[in-house]
Amino acid sequence: MPETDSQALLEDLIDRARKAGADAADALLVDGVSVSVAWRMGALERLERAEGGDIGLRVFVGNRQGIVSSAERSPAALRDLVDRAVAIARTVPEDPYCGLAEPEQLARDLPVLDSRDPTEPSAETLTEMARTAEDAARAVPGVTNSEGAEASWSLTSVTLAASNGFAHRYERTGSSLAASVIAGSDSDGMERDYDYSAAVFRADLRDPAEVGQSAGERAVRRLGARRPATIKAPVVFDPRIARSLVGHLLGAINGVAIARGTSFLKDRMGEPVFAPGITIMDDPHRHRGLKSRPCDAEGLPTRPMALVDDGRLTTWLLDLRSARQLGLDSTGHASRGAGSPPSPGASNVYLSPGAVTPDALISDIKEGFYVTEAFGQGINMITGDYSRGAAGFWIENGEITHPVSECTIAGTLQEMFRALTPADDLVLRYGTDSPTVRIDGMTIAGQ
Repeated sequence: MPETDSQALLEDLIDRARKAGADAADALLVDGVSVSVAWRMGALERLERAEGGDIGLRVFVGNRQGIVSSAERSPAALRDLVDRAVAIARTVPEDPYCGLAEPEQLARDLPVLDSRDPTEPSAETLTEMARTAEDAARAVPGVTNSEGAEASWSLTSVTLAASNGFAHRYERTGSSLAASVIAGSDSDGMERDYDYSAAVFRADLRDPAEVGQSAGERAVRRLGARRPATIKAPVVFDPRIARSLVGHLLGAINGVAIARGTSFLKDRMGEPVFAPGITIMDDPHRHRGLKSRPCDAEGLPTRPMALVDDGRLTTWLLDLRSARQLGLDSTGHASRGAGSPPSPGASNVYLSPGAVTPDALISDIKEGFYVTEAFGQGINMITGDYSRGAAGFWIENGEITHPVSECTIAGTLQEMFRALTPADDLVLRYGTDSPTVRIDGMTIAGQ
């Protein structure tokens, strides 16, 4: 839908809500188109194209809010949307913290972000990408089966309007490529691994043959895994897994958890939570960033900021509601879907690189664990207790040696953050990123 049409639709919806008795309202329109291809064992397995959209209307009657969403856009459906939203707002309990932004809080000069690839790939192009990736993966000696390769492209347009005068529309594209294969046999043991690439512009994806070959080599490298002895030793996290540690920090500083008192960091604002020198950045204005956005979902300005600066926690992630609960100002981190109220969420976040190479980071480890996969949800965000199943490779005398599996790594996030040392190999790939990191003194539970 053209920008003028989408904004006019939302402004009309808000005007109807006001006439129906709402004191204030905002509306969100999300339209999208996506194409995906799956290729497995040398043949096309799936080709899909989907188009659709949702309209979300949030209305306020005093301190009560109602939210309704719909995929229908007929006049009757829009009338029903307004009636239902206002009816809900009149019956739900009061919420003293809900409400729109004040006009002076709104973003005025929005950055222009390079977030839309102007070229839509053909189904044939995506098919060739998936075929090339799977062929490269299956060509790796030792690979015996395939879960397939997938290539996809999507375009999403987001329009937000509110009765406080805010209105904005932006578009973003996304392309991805993934391959997953199996190595080994029933008699000798089998292992699975994968690799993938994601980008706003298809031209920024890694080469399909490289992605496939990497997936195959990762799977083969895991063959012959042993169960390690139980030991307390350094654990080194591969960047693909280290990024989950950044994700745990984001969960712990989410304004909703802070307002509820359900975070192990709830009393640590301004205090050292990482070692000196550690910086974690949130950059919503990165050109071609996977999670870039010109404003937040409540129309407030976004800006790059250090969430952790020289080891010290500097901020919470706040939307308007959580900020009001805490007596603070929003940090411009509101995000939302068409059928849900805003809630805090980060954009492009990364742990800044350190000064040593990954090889140097492990060079003095007599015995340790290099983690390439972690699974399970044994993380208590209230206490910080951390326990996850893991697989990877054993480290002996500063060298990565044999593969290991069927073990658990455990500690507390408080201790892990303070003991974390980053390497210098940061690559911005996923939207939440980290270099290789080392954490000393973790418990590795095996035999």
